[in-house]
Amino acid sequence: MQIGIVGLGRMGAGMARRLARRGAQVLCYDQAESARAGVSEERGVQCVENLAALCARMDGARVILLSLPAGATVEETIRELIPLVATDDTLVDAGNSYYRDSMRRALALSQQGLRYIDAGVSGGVHGLEHGYCLMLGGTAKSIEMFEPFARMLAPDVERGWLHCGPSGAGHFAKMIHNGIEYGIMQSLAEGFALLAARPELDIDVARLAETWRHGSVVRSWLLDLCADILTRGEDLSKIAPVVADSGEGRWTALESIELGVPTPVIIAALMNRFSSQGGSDYTRRLLAMMRAGFGGHPVQKAP
Repeated sequence: MQIGIVGLGRMGAGMARRLARRGAQVLCYDQAESARAGVSEERGVQCVENLAALCARMDGARVILLSLPAGATVEETIRELIPLVATDDTLVDAGNSYYRDSMRRALALSQQGLRYIDAGVSGGVHGLEHGYCLMLGGTAKSIEMFEPFARMLAPDVERGWLHCGPSGAGHFAKMIHNGIEYGIMQSLAEGFALLAARPELDIDVARLAETWRHGSVVRSWLLDLCADILTRGEDLSKIAPVVADSGEGRWTALESIELGVPTPVIIAALMNRFSSQGGSDYTRRLLAMMRAGFGGHPVQKAP
């Protein structure tokens, strides 16, 4: 029950700890010494200083999980690992990689006798305590090699993880999952904004959110988070109204267009995130000038 983990950010460190607490021997590597130090006190976790040391200290058929940012970092790490691993070793990409990249990598690695799993992982910082939802893509044999660890990471040994299909299926499922997440978050935020906009009705928004958590058809973990924020009385006026977007939301929108499957809620949520990042500033300024041009309406000057 030995597994290697490369990347000790919030997700990677949490997965390392959860696996170790369930009996796995976990060997870890991260470029940042501080990240390695952050998990080194965990019983069952050992950190090494480079990828060569990680592979050298693993016995038998290796299973190495990558918890890294999608894109160049994953590519570079796999390139570095190839001369260090052996036939029948399994690499698990547990980041949010684009599913077509995962399909390409799986094919290239299979030609060198290596197994590759694309693992969509959901659970965030709460996964350590409550478990991670795993969406896995790859061959049956690859999944068989990783299954003992999937059972440890998941909320339950029988539930919360799934072999979704061939290579690419895991990251495709996670991509759509995140697109759905965009839409749910947007609708919750808009609904609570409407509630807050009618102060004369004296609705205790925090208590209402807590009430909705019990029996309501909109109850969910995201609602739980909203209720917690509102109950704590967070001063939202001090929070910059900027919402980042990840690659999965954009990829989901592109997939919708390519397949001709309408996803207006997801795309609207994505566009709202772009707007919050200043992407619509030019548009709004030009709109203001057009309105001034045809109606003589005053234009507010930027501070």
